[in-house]
Amino acid sequence: MKNKERKGKVGRRDFLRALGAGAGVAVAAGGPLATPAAADSENNDEKRKARYKETEHVKTFYKVNRYPS
Repeated sequence: MKNKERKGKVGRRDFLRALGAGAGVAVAAGGPLATPAAADSENNDEKRKARYKETEHVKTFYKVNRYPS
């Protein structure tokens, strides 16, 4: 009786095997499609410039969160 009920159904283990095989194929196909990393476009002066600016909203954040000033 169990064989008749399970004939049309896919078992959990079979499903996970198929899922794993599909993931392996997707990784193998996706490997060659990756683009090479681009070189850094900033020069040394741009890398050394100050980026942090204490604006009014930053000061308000410090004040609300009770950071020492």
